[in-house]
Order: sequence, then structure tokens, then C-alpha cells
Amino acid sequence: MTDHQEISLDWMSGGQSTPPSAELRPEIPHPARMYDYYLGGKDNFPADRAAAEQVLSLSPLVRISAQANRAFLQRAVRTLAEQGVRQFLDIGTGIPSAGNTHEIAQAVDPAAKVAYLDNDPIVLVHGRALLAGSRPGTVSVLQADLREPKAILADPAVRELLDLEQPVALQLFAILHFIDDADDPYAIVRTLVDALPSGSYLALSHATGDFVPPEDAARGPAVYRSATAQLSMRSRAQVLRFFDGLELLDPGLVTAPLWRPDQAPQDTDHEVAIWAGVARKP
Repeated sequence: MTDHQEISLDWMSGGQSTPPSAELRPEIPHPARMYDYYLGGKDNFPADRAAAEQVLSLSPLVRISAQANRAFLQRAVRTLAEQGVRQFLDIGTGIPSAGNTHEIAQAVDPAAKVAYLDNDPIVLVHGRALLAGSRPGTVSVLQADLREPKAILADPAVRELLDLEQPVALQLFAILHFIDDADDPYAIVRTLVDALPSGSYLALSHATGDFVPPEDAARGPAVYRSATAQLSMRSRAQVLRFFDGLELLDPGLVTAPLWRPDQAPQDTDHEVAIWAGVARKP
């Protein structure tokens, strides 16, 4: 792979060809590849690993938080699928790894449908491998930007796969902390939730600096400023605002490992730097 490899895919979106074209820029740290590194993946470059190690040097809990976030995703999807949800809108999906949304949901019902959306060309490349093993007509990987929620809702490919008149699980796992306050993340979430019918769900996780001194909480975002995205960590109260008007499922908004854990909590689970929650639209 060269330092500036061009990506150009024949990406089909609702019958329309929308090929993403962008440079991988492996010399610039990338949040999706850094996250892959935290999870122990191989889809990352030296610049990503160096930046990730900088973050880990500030807080070793970052790797634990990434792993806990992934496990939360899997428990949340399984819970919603077991409650009868059959449609999932997963925005900011990131580089695929074991236990993706469609794998968990389709283990409950093989007919469950999942639309993965991401604006990252790296994710779109890996999406082809993701689609290869999925049941035809049940999974799509599409190019979209969370900052444009109306475009997402109007996307013909989204509407072709998902029936937005029926309950949908809107998934925003570890993505909202890459949305600056200037882009009004609360309005983005409201726009998406308002378009979904009663009985839909919002499942999200969000990085926080609640458990470290303020000066340390500022250092992590400083590392990301050298990457291709900014990091806006938010407090529990700020994350709770995303669920305004919705009914939080037990146990409410908690750190990721404490959301309906499969095993007994560990001593550090209450300080893992990821808030996590799932709520139902009444």
C-alpha cells in the first residue's frame, strides 16, 4: 500500500452508484484505525499506533473502554433483537470486527436487517468483506455523514432496506464524541429520533472525562487534533441530554461494562470512560 492510495469503489446505493473516493493518508492518525488498534486489530498504520499509544500513556483505561464499548454494543443489539426489534440503523459503524450488529441480530432472527452508515472510505472498503458473508437483502454498508441526518433519512438505499414506519434501533456507538458542539449533536440526534416511530430505540455510547482530572481529560483530545477528527468528551449530564423524551431501559445511563453485564462487574468497571445507555421512544 502506498502512502497515498486512492480508493474508488463501485458502491451501489439504492440502485445509484456512489463510489467513495478519498486518500487513506496512512501518515495521519485516523480514529477508526486507532480504535481498531485499541481492540487488538490489524487494520492500522504506524501513525495510528503511535497516536493510540500516546492516548494510552495518558490513560490505560482507554483500551479497556474500547473493549467495553464493543461488548456493550453486542449486549445492546442482542437485548433489542430479543425484544422484537428487526431493523437496525448503525451510524458510524467503524472498521468491522468480530460480533458486528448484523451477526448478533441475525443470530436471533436471520431476517433482521441492518443498515451500516459511515463517512470513512476505510470503513467502506472493509464493508465489502462484511457484506460477503451476510444474508442477501438484509445488510447494506453505505456512505453517509452523521452531520447530515436529513440526508441519511432521505437516502433511497436506507429507505429501500429499512421500513421507517416500523420500529428501528438507532445505534450511535462511540460516534457522537466526534461531533463538535458547533455542529449541534443534540439537534442531530433529535432529527433522527423524531423521524422514527413509537417503539423505536436509541442506543448510544460516548467517551467521557468524568473519571480523570480536568488537565488529563484535555490531553486525549489534543492527540486527536493531530488526527482526522476532533474529540469532544462529555459529562454524564451532557450525555443524558441525548435521551430527552425517551424512556431509558434499566439500568439507565451507566459506564459501558455496567449495562446489563454478562458477568460479575470488575472493580474498575465504574470508572471506564464510556457512558452507555439504551432508551425506547414512547
